[in-house]
Amino acid sequence: MTPRPRKTPETLRSARWFAPDDLRSFGHRSRMMQLGYAPEEFMGRPVIGILNTWSELNTCHSHFRERAKDVRRGVQMAGGFAVELPSLSVDESFTKPTSMLYRNMLAMETEEMIRSHPLDGVVLMGGCDKTTPGLVMGALTAGVPMIYLPAGPMLRGNYAGQHLGSGSDAWKYWDERRAGTITDAEWTGLQGGIARSAGVCMTMGTASTMTAIADAMGISLPGASSIPAVDSGHQRMASECGRRIVDMVWEDLTPDLIVTAAAMRNAAIVAMATGCSTNAVVHLIAMARRAGVDLTLDDLDELGRVTPLIANVRPSGKDYLMEDFHYAGGLRALMAQIRDRLALDVMTVTGRTLGENLEGARVFNDDVIRPLSNPVYHEGSLAVLRGNLCPSGAVIKPAACEARFHVHEGPALVFDSYPEMKTAIDDESLDVTPDHVLVLRNAGPLGGPGFPEWGMLPIPKSLIRQGHRDMLRISDARMSGTSYGACVLHVAPEAYVGGPLALLRTGDIIRLDLPARRLDMLVDAHELARRRAAWTAPKPRFERGWGWMFSKHVTQADKGCDFDFLERDFGRTAGEPDIH
Repeated sequence: MTPRPRKTPETLRSARWFAPDDLRSFGHRSRMMQLGYAPEEFMGRPVIGILNTWSELNTCHSHFRERAKDVRRGVQMAGGFAVELPSLSVDESFTKPTSMLYRNMLAMETEEMIRSHPLDGVVLMGGCDKTTPGLVMGALTAGVPMIYLPAGPMLRGNYAGQHLGSGSDAWKYWDERRAGTITDAEWTGLQGGIARSAGVCMTMGTASTMTAIADAMGISLPGASSIPAVDSGHQRMASECGRRIVDMVWEDLTPDLIVTAAAMRNAAIVAMATGCSTNAVVHLIAMARRAGVDLTLDDLDELGRVTPLIANVRPSGKDYLMEDFHYAGGLRALMAQIRDRLALDVMTVTGRTLGENLEGARVFNDDVIRPLSNPVYHEGSLAVLRGNLCPSGAVIKPAACEARFHVHEGPALVFDSYPEMKTAIDDESLDVTPDHVLVLRNAGPLGGPGFPEWGMLPIPKSLIRQGHRDMLRISDARMSGTSYGACVLHVAPEAYVGGPLALLRTGDIIRLDLPARRLDMLVDAHELARRRAAWTAPKPRFERGWGWMFSKHVTQADKGCDFDFLERDFGRTAGEPDIH
């Protein structure tokens, strides 16, 4: 890559607001002085926006108030001027019906916040599931130098001498609770022990998956993604982000030089090797399309077939959590294990190539980060299915389900809503066997609404009591990245818009053939045509507001669920704002 001419104080983007000797710039400088800043503090210096997704309801980011101070310290050390801007905090725990309904809102806010303010560069503070893609999508479109600061995983959970994994063990022990094997006191103890500090889920769920993807894309400091949130190294990393973004502004190192087709492919390969969340599929495609990269479901499936899973981190791994992963060498060590599969000449936020960033990386525990000769699973984390039930695709996580379900045939038990499903599975008289295929539909991007994480359908209570803990489940919903089991997700097109899933009936035979990447309902074409003619579209979920806008413009799961008008090929991106 040929270096661009270095920026000068006169060519800084913020100079358009502060430098001219006119009435408008007088007003800008006056308002800065109103805030208590002398002109020499901000004039001629890179103005760095710290986009902070802290909120009192976002437990993943509860340390971000302090980390913003660390970033500011770094910016000031490097000679920049830092301004903190609050950003939408789309937390996974409390935002209903799903944080996915608001990912694109965060992306829009990020893009417009950057474009409309005198910012020369930005530090994006995120971590909880949708904050990573939301912030990155918006910043990619805005185009100023950016660096992503990941929240980091929380400490491993502990209860009664056991290490607990957030999310994963919640599902596990909830099944035991439903089976009647856990007391009230034990249930309360588990609740208090499973999440013990600030930070994102410490399993390889969606949050750690997406921060690893940002790391592999080259938009985070090398290895930053796995530093535990409460480790002092996280504070030092935050300060380094502040120092580095100032230099990136002077170097004019913008996202288009970093987030290339090769960088996105690296990110997808690394995701497969980590045991990533199924949600990575939707977000990878959405981020790639914002960067003008044509990344498809078939591309991801192709990489999944040839990339071994080498991070022994739950839920796809068996024994370890993110804290263990970090101290075993972290993402740099994992990437060094697969360096022959990566494009090492891509540029990163360090101003160096990926290959240079991986120099000296070591694995300190080869049971946590496995060598290629001893993978956790011989293929990658995800597989993409096609068939008459999902002509536009569906996703499954082979390593996280029992091998006996990789080829399975059984009768469908179909539910049209989550309440209907929940009532049925808690009914111990439900006519269901372990060979049945549970199906939840109308839970996709439009039907959910918002594509909620309802796809890990609970095992019927009658089967739980018999000792069964897995069965084949199919949905047009997503599932939490901390989840596991034989769950086929993201069925596209979704049932709500008339996808084939809408035509399925209880008792129809479904066949999954994972090696062949097929998912089919064994119903003849004439019968499907008859059902299609009888199908009627459901009433709209929204009649006004954000939900109405979302329903008019969101794309399907196989396209990344971005808004059609925000994708790069929709039209020319708005230029710099007029200042008069």
